[in-house]
Amino acid sequence: MEETLALEMRNVHKKFPGVYALDSARLEVRRGEVHALLGENGAGKSTLIKVLGGIYPPKEGEIYVEGERVEIADVRDAQRLGISIIHQELLLVPQMSVADNIFLGSAPGKYGYVDRRDQVRRAQAIIDDLGLPINAAGMVCTLSVAQQQLVEIIKAISFKAKIIVMDEPTSSLSSNEAEILFGIIRRLKEQGVAIIYISHRMEELFTITDRVTVMRDGKTIGTLVTGETTVDEAIRLMVGRELSDYYVRTDFPKGDVVLQVDRLGKEGVFSDISFELRKGEILGFAGLVGAGRTELMTAIFGVDPYDSGTIRMNGREVPIRSPGDAMRAGIALVPENRKEQGLVLKNTVGFNMTLTVLKEFIAWLRVNRRSERLIMDEYRSRFSIRTPSYQQIISNLSGGNQQKVVVSKWLATRPAVLILDEPTRGIDVGAKSEIYSIINELTLHDMAIIMVSSEMQEVMAMSDRICVMGDGRIKTILDKRDYSQERILAHAIGGIEQ
Repeated sequence: MEETLALEMRNVHKKFPGVYALDSARLEVRRGEVHALLGENGAGKSTLIKVLGGIYPPKEGEIYVEGERVEIADVRDAQRLGISIIHQELLLVPQMSVADNIFLGSAPGKYGYVDRRDQVRRAQAIIDDLGLPINAAGMVCTLSVAQQQLVEIIKAISFKAKIIVMDEPTSSLSSNEAEILFGIIRRLKEQGVAIIYISHRMEELFTITDRVTVMRDGKTIGTLVTGETTVDEAIRLMVGRELSDYYVRTDFPKGDVVLQVDRLGKEGVFSDISFELRKGEILGFAGLVGAGRTELMTAIFGVDPYDSGTIRMNGREVPIRSPGDAMRAGIALVPENRKEQGLVLKNTVGFNMTLTVLKEFIAWLRVNRRSERLIMDEYRSRFSIRTPSYQQIISNLSGGNQQKVVVSKWLATRPAVLILDEPTRGIDVGAKSEIYSIINELTLHDMAIIMVSSEMQEVMAMSDRICVMGDGRIKTILDKRDYSQERILAHAIGGIEQ
């Protein structure tokens, strides 16, 4: 295919109070190309895409679509030019049908009336053409998060976009669902659609993309041909330094058993779950979306109590019916979704860091500010949390720093067992490396850790053993010497029992 530029952004500047979010940023994307946009959180990727989508007006710069200079003043301008952005945070109306969402703002009909039968027919035709198991007449609220992600993609396809931006499109997809997405992307490529692909999952970028543009500190550092570079080179450009020890794991003898789970069950969710966890050990939990991993962890933490079985801490049975029971037993949980379950986004960094230990510095309606400050200073220093002050609203921090605050909040309770559910989801590679170092340091101080992760390389590199779950059961528990991606998937998909 002729290498015609579908998009060119030249010398784009965007300034917010006190900081340049974009500084002479540039991006060139060809027709029929999947182009990765890489950078740490705060590198300028999101700002550049918001300029392209008409959300932010640029301070300076030029934008060309298919060779013609254009002005993008708002979202409607972007849509008229054939630019569609699929945001990481889904923008669907849950109480409307799939068809209603797909054609929202462009519904077929006359004289102000929507022809709903035609709308459903047209939506279902697109869905069937893509081979997706989705009912166009069904309500969006009945769909899984993965199916909702696919509906967002169908929306972009429905108005024949020329340029589609996909921001973390596989963050909620299983391996099989991701393959469906990749198939859709390949079809769009064949039709000449330009795709800008943003993801922190380096392995998939090197599977699906043609070229990679790297950003750092609001600047475009360079553009690489994917097949002619390496993950290490891309990471070096992103962070401006070598990450020689990306996964940090110290091998040493493990201590006594601290947590015993015996035949734990919750009707219709998981059953017959048994495992042990030792001091200083990282026990990984792998499996496909829907395997029951998160549900098991919330049950152990008392959010959704189990129906049968026992939990023991240091050999003593501890009935857990609430998070308070779990905390008193010495168990803490860093949840899968930090924004919805781990943080109070409209409050400050300091408030979030100390939320779990308020009783330690509040007495007789008075706050001991010195004790509060000691706790905050300890974890800010220990984990290099980058924030201008403890009064900063936490939603203004990068994803990596938000995650460090969530971890700090629970470590302040001094737990014996720390459960980490998808601890590096949605954070950049530099922050991931820091999180891995924190996890490793905790085990050196005898903390026992359960780590749930959908990233195969992560769970294999960091875990001492891996529990593979499928259909609400533990299919096998693998020792480090027995790890392989193929073996883990075989147990997770094939239902091979231990």
